Amino acid sequence: MESWVSLLLFLFCHLTSQAHEARSSTPVLEYLSENFINNVVQDPRTGRIYLGAVNTIYQLGPSLQMEARAETGPKEDARTCTPPASACQDTKPMPNLNKLLLVHPSNGSLIVCGSRYRGICSLLNLTNVEQQLYYSDSKGERTYVASIEDNVNVVAVMSSYSKDGQNFSVFLVGKGYGTLDSTKLISTRILQDFREWVVFESIIEASTVQTTPFAPKYLHDFRHAFKEDGFVYFLFSRTLDGTDNKNLTFVSRLCEEDHHYYSHTELQLNCGPNNRYNKVQAAFVASPGKELARVMTESSSYGNVVSWSKVLFMVASPDDDDSDSALCMYPLSSINERLVDIISACYSDSGKIGGYPAVHIPYTTKTEEFCTSNIGKELLKNFTCGADFLPSPLASKPRFALKANAVLTMSSLLTAVAVAVENDHTIAFLGNNKGEVFKVHLTEQPYVSPKAVQQFLHIEDLCTRRSECRRAEEKNGWLWSPKQQCVKIVSFFPANLSCKNTEKVKINIPSLPTIGPSDRLHCIIQSFQSEGTMSESSQVSCNLPNPSHIPQTPEDQDFVAVAIRIFVNETVELAMKEFKFYNCAATFCSVTHRKYTVTLNTASADNLDVNCPHFENPDPVLIPVGYKTRISFEGINLDLYQVKCFFKTPLETMDQIGDPVSRVIYELLYLILYSNTFQSFYNPFFFSYDKSPETNVLFYVKDKESGKKMDSILNVTLYNCSMGREDCSLCKNADPKYRCVWCAKQKACVYEKLCSTQGLENPYEIECPAPQISYIIPHFGPLKGGISITIRGSNLGIHKEDIKSITVVGAPCKHQEEKYSVSTSVVCEIGPGDPENLWGPVEVELKGGKRGTSLLHFTYRNPIPDAVKPAKGPKAGGTLITITGKFLDTGSREDVQVTIGGVDCPCLGREQFGPVITCRTGEYRADKVPSDPLTVTMKYGKSTTTSIPSAFQFMENPTILDHEPKGSFVCGGRNILVTGSGFDLIQTAVMKVQGDNVTAFEFAHEKNDTALQFRSPTLNDSLNQHFKTYIQLDNWKRELKPFDYHPDPTFHELTKKVITEASIIIVTGRGFSKAMTAKEAQAFVGDVLCVVNTLQDEKLFLDPPSTTPRARSRRHRRDTRPELLDLMIKFGKGEWVVGSVQYEQKNDLSLYIIIPAVIVPMLLIIAISVYCYRRKSQQAEREYEKVKHQLENLEESVRDRCKKEFTDLMIEMEDHTNDLSEGRIPFLDYKTYTDRVFFLPSKDGANDVMITGRLDIPEARRAVVTQALNQFSNLLNSKTFLINFIRTLERSHDFNARAKVYFASLLTVALHGKLEYYTDIMRTLLLELMNDYVNSKNPKLMLRRSETVVERMLCNWMSICLYQFLKDSAGEPLYKLFRAIKHQIEKGPVDARLKKAKYTLNDTGLLGDDVEYSVLTLQVLVHGEGPDVTPVKVLNCDTISQVKEKIIEQVYRNLPYSLRPKVDSVTLEWRPGSTGQILSDLDLTSQKEGRWKRVNTLAHYNVRDNATLVLSRVVHTQQNYDQNQENHEERNALLEDDKVFHLVRPTDELDEIKSKRGSIKDKSMTKAITEIYLTRLLSVKGTLQQFVDDFFRGVLCSVAVVPPAVKYFFDFLDEQALKHNVDEETIHIWKTNSLPLRFWVNILKNPHFIFDVHVSEMVDASLSVIAQTFMDACTKSEHKLSRDSPSNKLLYAKEISTYKKMVDDYYKGVRKMVPVSDQDMNTHLAEVSRSHTDRLNTQVALHQLYQYASKYYDGIIASLDEDPAAQSKQLTLRLQQIAAALENKVTDL
Repeated sequence: MESWVSLLLFLFCHLTSQAHEARSSTPVLEYLSENFINNVVQDPRTGRIYLGAVNTIYQLGPSLQMEARAETGPKEDARTCTPPASACQDTKPMPNLNKLLLVHPSNGSLIVCGSRYRGICSLLNLTNVEQQLYYSDSKGERTYVASIEDNVNVVAVMSSYSKDGQNFSVFLVGKGYGTLDSTKLISTRILQDFREWVVFESIIEASTVQTTPFAPKYLHDFRHAFKEDGFVYFLFSRTLDGTDNKNLTFVSRLCEEDHHYYSHTELQLNCGPNNRYNKVQAAFVASPGKELARVMTESSSYGNVVSWSKVLFMVASPDDDDSDSALCMYPLSSINERLVDIISACYSDSGKIGGYPAVHIPYTTKTEEFCTSNIGKELLKNFTCGADFLPSPLASKPRFALKANAVLTMSSLLTAVAVAVENDHTIAFLGNNKGEVFKVHLTEQPYVSPKAVQQFLHIEDLCTRRSECRRAEEKNGWLWSPKQQCVKIVSFFPANLSCKNTEKVKINIPSLPTIGPSDRLHCIIQSFQSEGTMSESSQVSCNLPNPSHIPQTPEDQDFVAVAIRIFVNETVELAMKEFKFYNCAATFCSVTHRKYTVTLNTASADNLDVNCPHFENPDPVLIPVGYKTRISFEGINLDLYQVKCFFKTPLETMDQIGDPVSRVIYELLYLILYSNTFQSFYNPFFFSYDKSPETNVLFYVKDKESGKKMDSILNVTLYNCSMGREDCSLCKNADPKYRCVWCAKQKACVYEKLCSTQGLENPYEIECPAPQISYIIPHFGPLKGGISITIRGSNLGIHKEDIKSITVVGAPCKHQEEKYSVSTSVVCEIGPGDPENLWGPVEVELKGGKRGTSLLHFTYRNPIPDAVKPAKGPKAGGTLITITGKFLDTGSREDVQVTIGGVDCPCLGREQFGPVITCRTGEYRADKVPSDPLTVTMKYGKSTTTSIPSAFQFMENPTILDHEPKGSFVCGGRNILVTGSGFDLIQTAVMKVQGDNVTAFEFAHEKNDTALQFRSPTLNDSLNQHFKTYIQLDNWKRELKPFDYHPDPTFHELTKKVITEASIIIVTGRGFSKAMTAKEAQAFVGDVLCVVNTLQDEKLFLDPPSTTPRARSRRHRRDTRPELLDLMIKFGKGEWVVGSVQYEQKNDLSLYIIIPAVIVPMLLIIAISVYCYRRKSQQAEREYEKVKHQLENLEESVRDRCKKEFTDLMIEMEDHTNDLSEGRIPFLDYKTYTDRVFFLPSKDGANDVMITGRLDIPEARRAVVTQALNQFSNLLNSKTFLINFIRTLERSHDFNARAKVYFASLLTVALHGKLEYYTDIMRTLLLELMNDYVNSKNPKLMLRRSETVVERMLCNWMSICLYQFLKDSAGEPLYKLFRAIKHQIEKGPVDARLKKAKYTLNDTGLLGDDVEYSVLTLQVLVHGEGPDVTPVKVLNCDTISQVKEKIIEQVYRNLPYSLRPKVDSVTLEWRPGSTGQILSDLDLTSQKEGRWKRVNTLAHYNVRDNATLVLSRVVHTQQNYDQNQENHEERNALLEDDKVFHLVRPTDELDEIKSKRGSIKDKSMTKAITEIYLTRLLSVKGTLQQFVDDFFRGVLCSVAVVPPAVKYFFDFLDEQALKHNVDEETIHIWKTNSLPLRFWVNILKNPHFIFDVHVSEMVDASLSVIAQTFMDACTKSEHKLSRDSPSNKLLYAKEISTYKKMVDDYYKGVRKMVPVSDQDMNTHLAEVSRSHTDRLNTQVALHQLYQYASKYYDGIIASLDEDPAAQSKQLTLRLQQIAAALENKVTDL
């Protein structure tokens, strides 16, 4: 980096102060470092700035003042030195260049990495960098972060890392390659010691992003790092493949949670035409602002860009030209979309996009063959962050680079960029290698601004920033000049007028700012001024002057243009535009009539004849008001005419607009005509007019008879000296042409000839009186001064230079000449006050010595703020805070600036400025909010600053999690509950609905920290437009999605007019359920509320009133006839009277209660015979010790072998265990997992309709069925119905155990969307089951089997709740155990026919023979996938199918099992010479032993070690088809006799040539030999012991995270056990039956339920042994061993006690945990429902459930009819309706 960075930093960080500097002479703040600056960072919490320079770290305050510095060099070092330096030779002092500077805010440290000592880093104190918090140079190469090479750049970004349930702060580093550096391009560095890790250690060892051994040819140059939305990005340049030195720019992305860098993908970025600017120099990521986002979107080059999205701004240059560079922009969304395309192409489309290769793997010699996976498009989202079996890293081909045009080019090398958004506009600050900084406004045509400050305009006529404009929030109160036009007049109505016809004119000003009640609007037309009135449509109405004030029309045109100016508050001119007054006077020639009169112009203009009479040149033009003045004018073409004319006053016209000239006195005028000229003779005219200082009078000559006029436009100006000149100074300031004088006698300004001085003195020489001060604003100011005060009065001078001095309380006050108003107003800036004299008058002295002193006194005092309320608010701002204290109204509101930790808090209007000050907080823009309260600073003027420390804290913005319901009728009023957190911070919560031309809103009526309640706004408009609903919380605004508005419901005429207390009221209509529920709806019969029992889309079922209703109207109540009562339905704010009903009350009938006979239960005394069986007899004890001794001997004999086997297994498993994580373990997605757990064990297995998701429903009935199933779903959500449903089924004799399991699984899927409700049902049924077992059965047997629906529901509930726990924790040790067992079994011979193996844990699956074999390493070449071979270890005794399985396992190890080719779909060819041989299990060469055929093995074909085999996919061409036909026919012939064996023939089938006696002998020998091989079980057990232990610990460790469901359910069992007085052993059994036996054993025996793997029979047998051990460990009973005990139990006899203790400790640990509340559990369940329900086959489950409802229909109906609750809810009716729809029946309903 270049040293100009300090200047750039100043410009960027001190934009606010510069706005003031544009208007004042405040010196520019700067800091000049002594050394070359490399890096600059800022702490967003404190505003401190840190400079990383050569040999020094500087700490600067927000105002660039140095606070501290730390020396980092020079250091004694050598290029080849490995720290510590004391151990190195040939060292010398070397400069330490700062390579990396990073703020670590969470622990208050600064990460500093330099170029010395191999790039070791240190931690400095953020508060004082002179204090070093950590440094160590003795930890070795693993802690070297930076580079000793000066030209190697290092970038980094903070992140976090999770391990073993703990989170650590880390930083990800991107670093180029130096000759002595680490080869890792990207590394993750930890910031604390943890176990074997030390500070700054690179904790990712398996990084795929390494350059070894190719780094010297890729030339990485990192320039920027950042993170966004869960991804980390690095921006760098490098060569493409090392074949040339041309640099290309790349951006790489990896998931922040991807701790193995599997997701690292690089995308090439092209900048400029033909990628001219190919090498990145610097970059900045920021939001584009609204205007730039619009420009980018409209350009169609960037896609759709929104203002809140992020854009990468990059400066780049050509490789070979340092005098040229450019700025390019890349939306982050475009980068991510292109990266997804690249990843998808590799994972799903063989690395191609549109048929062209799009992907390659960098830093390797491989080509496109790596993109061999074929993941379905719908599954790609599961691999967003890659996986261990997927290729990585990936990079785009040049053809698919992301291209961008150069936004701006510069003829210098740009080396830095920073971007800021001001008022929705985007400003880029660019720095070059010469230390120059350019400010660029990014628009359609970006331009470099010559000034360093953006200039703005607002209503106060000031050029300032928006934050400093007190009325910026008002409409058009602040405009930005570069794009928005200033306030201007667009049009007039009428567009023009005759110059003789004056009336009101309407002026259209679209951008007119808001005119408040205290503002005065007026129009000035020449010297005429009138009040302006403003309409709602931004129009201003003004009176026009009378015609005499309108200038004369020029000779060469028929109109005169007069400027109309709009002023506000007298001094601020808003807009100006010329208005055209047309002169319609046309020349008239007449020889017949000689009389003319002067009148108004109302005729149209005619063409002027050169021979017509013409009058012009009135003299004088200026006529004073109140003084008789003789007027003369000239004429031409007047021969032979004698004209007698009259003046006529324009009173009528002026009266029409309400502003008449007061009076014009006229007399007869005689014109003496000569040949072509004339001179007028008449008595003088006397004019008076007092509305404005001057006005125009127009007159002309007109023929009385014809009404036509002569061209006689005559214009004179009347003026009044006294108007607007109330004092002497204003009078003397008048234009000399008016000849106005100050008449001392009259004390007024008058025309000179009207002032009677009686010769005493010359009125022009009269001196004005002394100044008078009438008012000062403000009355108070701070002691340090620095604020402006306005002094108002009279005779305050004529010119601004007349002000000689101003003093305030005796102290000088600097005159601000630019704000001076003649005679009436003076503005000055006060200086510091005298502490001895803080109160006094204001004095103004003029040149000549005259002084004016105020009667009002000014007081110096300092404001003292002491408290801020509230003390917290969201970072989005908008919080109204009130500052209290003393003297806060010192100065005026414009002088006070409030900031909170550097964030502006604009003060509100004048009414909020007084003893307390109210301001509205701005937005805190840093990513993370500070943990401590910030200081509230109040700045008064330029010099006084006071603050309240730790007064206000910005908190994270509220979060909205959900809202219910998600729709409303347009009538509104529906209660909307918005849930989330952080709402207590909010002062104003509003729900807004916006459409194209309608906006409605409602304030929250209830609010707490986690919930807001609104009434949905009422929309009076139609629904033909699109509505968006928002929640606005102070300044924070979020769209509420989904939220829909529906048309109001319609109601049909009520058919039943008479109701009784026992009847049900049915209201029909349409659209009821669109946005209403039965609980929300209200119904009234008269004045009594009715209960809405059931609400359907077209029907409402109402319970009758519980009391006798009365009419709401009093008139009705006076009527003696039976009352007709209005039936009113109320949905929110909507009310509908659907008809009138008559209420009849039945007489009470005596109820005869039939008391059933009390059946006294017989107490059955069951004599419990206690059988005492002594198991610890001496004989059993001796047998136990004997067996134990034998086991110990066996363990001793195989100990050495176990060690060897374990070592071999560790080596072979290394690839499987080193990098195992969630990303590499082939976890099934949630839907597949639940399908397999719930339905794979069903009778149809994988073909079950719930797994396939296919229902055979005719297309014509599909919509009806779907609607009916939705209604059935609603019915299932009725607890009354569901409980009756389940009880009815369980009472049925043919509802067997398999049906119960399947029904419960269907119910789980159907109710998955409401797992809270599902849990409630399960609890209810469990309580019933518990009561049943406790009262009438053996409690210990409860939950032992799935004999009831609820027991299977519990199993499914555990499966749902523990899925994430499996993925996060327990899945890894289980997968390792599975892989270890599989590997160990395949390590030795496996009989493919008998399904027995040499190495196993199950004695029944033990291969009872000593088979000779050898290990072969095959070199496998996959046909069509390149020349690379894969080494695969096999056994020479393996069948060809077994060899294929091992080859597929190795070649496609990065793919899950479901995506791998199957054994039958590939062929294996061995090519020992020039010809190849297809290998198969059986062919004509198979060996025979009598009638037995041996399956072919590699030994049969004599395949040697290191042989090359080709694996090919089966392609069904015609030739291959014929060949395959022959092979199949050959194979069928061979299999006609099924006596086929692999390694060992079955023990019960010996050769027929042997004698019967010999056979018996051999049988006994074979059995004896089989038992000998049982020692292998111990060997395998010892080898796998660590994996078994790890699994048990992963499942039974309460120290780690225990799933909340386990704690919740165990607490439930404990609570019920306490209630029923159940002993501890029974509780233990309940817990064991509910979790370990019901869930863990199932998963352990079936790994394919959670992993995408294939479980062979041999692996299954071994897993069954471990599962049995797990079951034994969970029981309380003691297991004594004997010689007859199964081998499986003997195998783990020694470990059982340890495992039992683990189970006991686990149960105790769970009991001690903090309880999980119902609310927390429901929240967790709701999140599971939200995340996964959409992917389940819910409709299929509902359809299958209905089959049970249909089968047991009569029983269900009977059960519902007997249940009063069901009757009240019309459940029978609803089920009948559903049945009619689903079964297409016509019922009697």
